[in-house]
Amino acid sequence: VQLQASGGGMVQTGDSLRLSCATSRTASNNAVGWFRQAPGKEREFVATISWNGGVTSFADSVKGRFSISRDRAKNIVSLQMNNLQPEDTAVYYCAASVYSIGSIGPQSYRSWGQGTLVTVSS
Repeated sequence: VQLQASGGGMVQTGDSLRLSCATSRTASNNAVGWFRQAPGKEREFVATISWNGGVTSFADSVKGRFSISRDRAKNIVSLQMNNLQPEDTAVYYCAASVYSIGSIGPQSYRSWGQGTLVTVSS
């Protein structure tokens, strides 16, 4: 499974960004998750979506601001981030789970894409 994240950039507080994760077709039956890692901090869970898009989960810190969607025809998983805050600044990674429904822990995500940097200035 191959994944490639894109869409990061530098924005101001309150702005929006949409991250995309292009996956190989072999990930079509796998859940895909987004994680992020801020400087000096451990990688943390952000959101996950099941193989068919029917089940989603979000970290408490992003609930109500972020949404996740999946275009199975194009093999793209998107993370829409609204009302961005400085604490959202991090490198964002997408990853494919070995399961069809994702979890919040990174252990079940075996394939990772390269990160895309999101910087939110105050």
